[in-house]
Order: sequence, then C-alpha cells, then structure tokens
Amino acid sequence: MALPTESITINLGPQHPSTHGVFRLRVTLDGEVIQDVEPIFGYLHRGTEKLAEERSYTQIVTLTDRLDYTSSMINNQAYVMATEKLAGLEVPERAQYLRVLTSELQRVASHLMGIGFFLQDLGAMGTPLMYCFRERERILDLFEMVCGARVTVSYMRPGGVTQDPPPEFWPALRTLLSDFPHYIGELERLISENEIVLARTKGVGLLSRELAIDSSISGPNLRASGVAWDLRKADPYDVYDRMDFDIPVGSNGDSYDRFLVRVMEIYQSLKIVEQCFKEIPNGPVRTDVPFFFRPPVGDAYAHVEASKGELGFYLVSDGSIAPYRCKIRAPSFINLTALTDMLLGWKVADLMVIFGSLDVNMGEVDR
Repeated sequence: MALPTESITINLGPQHPSTHGVFRLRVTLDGEVIQDVEPIFGYLHRGTEKLAEERSYTQIVTLTDRLDYTSSMINNQAYVMATEKLAGLEVPERAQYLRVLTSELQRVASHLMGIGFFLQDLGAMGTPLMYCFRERERILDLFEMVCGARVTVSYMRPGGVTQDPPPEFWPALRTLLSDFPHYIGELERLISENEIVLARTKGVGLLSRELAIDSSISGPNLRASGVAWDLRKADPYDVYDRMDFDIPVGSNGDSYDRFLVRVMEIYQSLKIVEQCFKEIPNGPVRTDVPFFFRPPVGDAYAHVEASKGELGFYLVSDGSIAPYRCKIRAPSFINLTALTDMLLGWKVADLMVIFGSLDVNMGEVDR
C-alpha cells in the first residue's frame, strides 16, 4: 500500500566552501527526492561594477582580483585587455608572454581548488584537499616572487605588467614544471580509481550538450558536455595563437566528466607554461601609460578563457579618467543557470556533489 506523502520546502546551505553563508538553495523535496530548486544569492554583493565607475582605469585592477579570488591573474588579464582595446594601447611581446605564463599557472591553481573542494563535498575528509593546497602553495610562491602578493595579485596593468620577474623566479619555475606532472598524476589516480568517487559521480548531474549551449554555459562545464569551445583557440589573445595545446572534452556531461576535464586541463596549462618558459623574448614588460590616462569616447568588450569559463569586461568611455560604465560577464553567475535542471530528480545526497562539480565562486556571482 502506497503511503500518502507531502512535499516539504527547506533552506539548504551553505555547504560548499566557496559559499560561506552567501548562497543558499530553497529545495522542495518529496522524501529525499528533489522536486524543485531555487538558488538564492545576493548577500555578498559588493557593487564591483559600480565601484569601477568611480576609480581610474589603473585603480580598477585591484577590484578585479576580488572577483574570482582563486583566479586573480586571469581576472587582471580580461580587464586590462578591455582597457587596452578601448584606449588603443600596444602591449610589448615579453609582457604578453608573461601574461599567458602567469594566467596558466593561475588556471592550475584554480583547478586544484575546484578539484579539492569537489572531493571535500564528496566527504573525502580533507586529505585530497590538502594535497591540492600543497601544490597550489608552490604556485603562489611564484606569484609572490613576481609581484609580492599571493592571492590578490594586481600584477597586470593597461599596457603590460607591473614588473619583470626576478632572476630567482625562473629556476623555481623550472623545478615546478619538472615536479608537477608527477603530483597531478598522483592526484588523478587517487580519484579516478576510487570506487566511491566513481559511484557518486558517474552519470550524476547530467548536463546535456544542448542545455549547456542554450544556457550559455562556458569553460570546463561546457567542455565536459562534449563541446570543444575554448576562447584561447576560438578567439586567441596575447600569444595563445603561438601555443600548442589541446582542448580536453568529456562525453557524458556528468559530475565525473566535469572533474576529469579540469584534471586534463592542468596538464595542458603546464604544457603552455613550458612553451612560454622556453620561448619568452627579452624586452620591455610595459608600455609607458600615464596613471590617469583618458581613453577616447567609445566602448570596448574583451573576453578571456578564465578557469571557470568566459570572463568578459565591457567598458564605456566618456573621455574621463574613469569608465562611464563597466559591465562584467561572470562565468560563475551564468554557469548557475542550469543548476535547477541538473538537480531535479536527484536526491539530497547528490545535491552538493552536483553543485560542487560546477566549481562556482561567489565573488564573481555577486559582483
């Protein structure tokens, strides 16, 4: 005899480390089965876009660090490219190589955090996360050599980068490139051969190719659904057109594929860093640009392949020292649009696994 049941709506979260009280899910359940989900955010909103309209073009760089704060270098890169397009600034070749090199190191660091926290959501009790933190620290050591900061780096500037790396940077980078493939391989084996991880992620939280495209999903989440779209290939910027690398794609669009694509992308990023290390030319690292420069009246949009997808900056100039309007296309925000569809029909135990596999950062959701 079937027992009559009544659905219940509850508030769930925060659970994922990146949400720390600024994201919750209003979930309607039939027993443990998810019937409806409403993502609720906005608690962190810092008004970054509006703040940018009150600062000079150079001062805005520090605001970009605090969007996806696990991916500061790439945030810098997207913003300064938009500014350079708006102002018609040329970037020295060595500076372009340094941008690509540091951005790819940042991608590795960001993916390590995405993988580590994803496994934490699976209940891994911290060990894989500490492995990821351990290797990320070595990248942050390099960032500290380059610019004196580890997380909010503010390394890039309109027209180039702040400074050349010191002499000790290059041997340290050589050592990292030699060691890292072994550590990433160790992490990959630890996870891909774990029967609990496979049972909890294979076929869980499917994101179809069609839904991913219709929802404007980008980055590893899109590629895990079988779409080989990467702005570094589709619309190359800086010196990516000189780099030899592959675009890892998944076949099922499930939580496992989203994890595996990030692991494979780490190998490709290291491959790009290796090429930059070998090919970087001598020369200046920055075009001489006044601190309070005034781009001509007009608008410009520039985008990059950030660690979480397409990150774009749209700037409007009225000829003053600050942008008249600033609009940010944040991948974490847009990647949440398909979350409800991905969760329906799954159980509460699967909810945080699926959410964690998207690897969102609330700093750029509530920008």
